Amino acid sequence: MTDSSSPITLADDERYMRLALAEARQAAELGEIPVGAVIVTASGRIVGRGHNLTEALSDVTAHAEMQAVTAAAQTLGGKYLTGCTLYVTLEPCIMCAGAIGWSQLSRIVIGADDPRRGYSSLTVRSPFHPRATVTRGVCAAECLALVQNFFRDRRSEK
Repeated sequence: MTDSSSPITLADDERYMRLALAEARQAAELGEIPVGAVIVTASGRIVGRGHNLTEALSDVTAHAEMQAVTAAAQTLGGKYLTGCTLYVTLEPCIMCAGAIGWSQLSRIVIGADDPRRGYSSLTVRSPFHPRATVTRGVCAAECLALVQNFFRDRRSEK
């Protein structure tokens, strides 16, 4: 993505999802559930990054998406992220989906579905901005494996 008139390609989506995966790996190294998020402008500028910090901050709202939305709003100087795309390794929960909707992100790219805690298991209609588009399954196997391996390893430690 080099300018706002260039079409977004699968290669663009995979490149930014790999950055979100790097964020998720940072979370895993900290003992956090490995979820990562990156927010990108239409011109391809990364304006927000985040990974789960719920344990480190003792804050149930410190999800990757919330960290990325806050960082992007600070970078851009406003609460609305219209024209930006969120790349997130795991389907957002309903809390994060609400924040994503309020921030007016234009596009949401999801790595792996979360049928147990993801927003789509709890809502009938989309919580996102009415004009937002959603792309699912980008690097899905890698995103899902990261979370599954984290919990498998955690269970084997007990």
